[in-house]
Amino acid sequence: MEEKNPLVTIICLCYNHASFVSKALDSVIHQSYKNIELLIADDASQDDSVEVIKKWITKYPHVFFIANKTNLGNTKTFNNLFKQAKGKYIIDLAADDVLTLDCVKKQVETFSNTTYKNLALVYGNLEIIDEKDNHLDYYYPVNTYKKVIKQPPSGFIYISLLAGEEKMCSVSSMIKSDILKSLGGYDESLAYEDFDIWIRASKKFDFEFIDEILVQKRELNNSMYQYFFKKHNTFSKRLNNSTYKILIKAFKQNTTKKENTAMLKRVHYEIVLNFKNGNYFLCFQLLILKLKIHLKFLPQIRH
Repeated sequence: MEEKNPLVTIICLCYNHASFVSKALDSVIHQSYKNIELLIADDASQDDSVEVIKKWITKYPHVFFIANKTNLGNTKTFNNLFKQAKGKYIIDLAADDVLTLDCVKKQVETFSNTTYKNLALVYGNLEIIDEKDNHLDYYYPVNTYKKVIKQPPSGFIYISLLAGEEKMCSVSSMIKSDILKSLGGYDESLAYEDFDIWIRASKKFDFEFIDEILVQKRELNNSMYQYFFKKHNTFSKRLNNSTYKILIKAFKQNTTKKENTAMLKRVHYEIVLNFKNGNYFLCFQLLILKLKIHLKFLPQIRH
């Protein structure tokens, strides 16, 4: 039986978000769902983020805050806070994003009322806003009632996710703490974390989509997503090399022809992307991976 009002831990990571972090933190405090543990970390910001957070903390002294003296990166900083988390469910909140008023309430209710026996993660839609809070778009296109036009997948989504057929709205997700713990938290060798967690979790567990706007995601000129497509850029190489590492993990856990066929689509996409970016060595590595997948399709030779 599901606990009525389980504790939810929200981990908020800040890096150079002095202009936005207070609004992100306010959106947590003002949630309609109240049983929330908020953990904040600043990853050695170069702006006034630490001062802004410290000032905000004076109003909410029960909130935990740590300021890294050196930049550890998102994955390691998150894991350090995750070790302290007491919640049954976890939300990873960027300090430039905003939770809508009923975000946590709707996520917890979905976990409580689900028909899936093996549910690990719930996710929803989000509104994309600019640095001045102006509306830009929705992650999944919506109708006049702000309901999605095409329903994103629920249940076993591993194959469609692996093939790149579905967009991940990881910003709007909530995951069970014990499952994230069983996966070892975030992989600290990676430059980004969401694709890895979704790939590893969706192989074993169900996901469920919530047809609501749960988050406002801020799109800035230096947003990480844009770096995946930058040519001859060091950070772009780190991001795309991380994708390669994730695909290697997926290859090792794949057990069916259907899974490997789906993976070929993603590998082909990554080859084209990295060729355009001028990351030719990674193209070579991806071609080797593609060959290994094709070899899986060959009938085994019996002696």
